[in-house]
This record gives sequence, structure tokens and C-alpha cells, in this order.
Amino acid sequence: MKIAIVDGDLLDQDVEVIVNAWNRNIIPWWLLIPQGVSGAIKRRGGTQPFRELGRLGAIPLGQAVETSAGKLPFKSIIHVAGINMLWRSSERSIRDSVKNAIAIARSRGYGSIALPLIGAGSGGGRADKVQSMIESELNQCQFDGEVRVVRYCATPKPRT
Repeated sequence: MKIAIVDGDLLDQDVEVIVNAWNRNIIPWWLLIPQGVSGAIKRRGGTQPFRELGRLGAIPLGQAVETSAGKLPFKSIIHVAGINMLWRSSERSIRDSVKNAIAIARSRGYGSIALPLIGAGSGGGRADKVQSMIESELNQCQFDGEVRVVRYCATPKPRT
């Protein structure tokens, strides 16, 4: 597996599939005001992925499910339940979310995947700690492709 840490917008990555850091899917999506990645997906990709997600029912903490990408240019979106009912992430929810998202990507034969800092932002985790957990968990996973961990940045910094 090739792992890259990049600064930028998750939705601007040249990959086959992206990961949406979601919740347990117990509260109907249309009652929530999507923030972060979910808000960007809704604005740029439409509501189709969220309608599909709503039909899947509750997602156990740390698990992952797949939907279409709506109007976005990806093959699909993998949604992970990275935060609990109190809108907080934990090391276990982050690690399990990464492991289960990669498992779906591997089983579907995707060659590239981009994921945000699952559990940071709305989940309350410190970005540096979350990134460290994600990198550590990725090193335990089997995947024959590229994984991009995207640290959100409105204006990407040039690579050096």
C-alpha cells in the first residue's frame, strides 16, 4: 500500500472512492445540518448518497457502508460511523472506521481511496493525534493501492 498525507480538499482528490466521516445513522440525515465532509458532499454531490445511506439503517460504531457518489466523480462513497451518539470519536471508533473502510475498498477492487481525518472536527479529536492513529491503523491493513489521508486545507500548500 502506498500512503500519502496531503493537504487540501477531500472532494478534489484524484481517487476512485472517498470516505465520509459520518455518524451512527440513527438520526435521519435530513434532520441534520451536514458539516465538514458531509456538508461538502451534499453541496457538491447532491442528496442521493444520503438518501441511500438513510435506507441502510443504523451503523454500528466504527463500521462502514457504501453508497453511490451522487454527482461527484468517484465510483462510490464509503461512509464510516466514526463518532458516537454524543458526537465524539474515540481511538477505537477511528481505528475501526479506517479498518472497515479499507476492507470495503479492498473487497470491491478499488485502486485508490482518500479519507479525511476521521474523528477530528465534529468528533472532537485533535488533528495530529487522529492522523497518527489513522497512519498506525493503515499500516496494519492489507490494500494493494493508494491511500490518501487528506488534512483539510482550503488552499493546499505546495509540496516540497
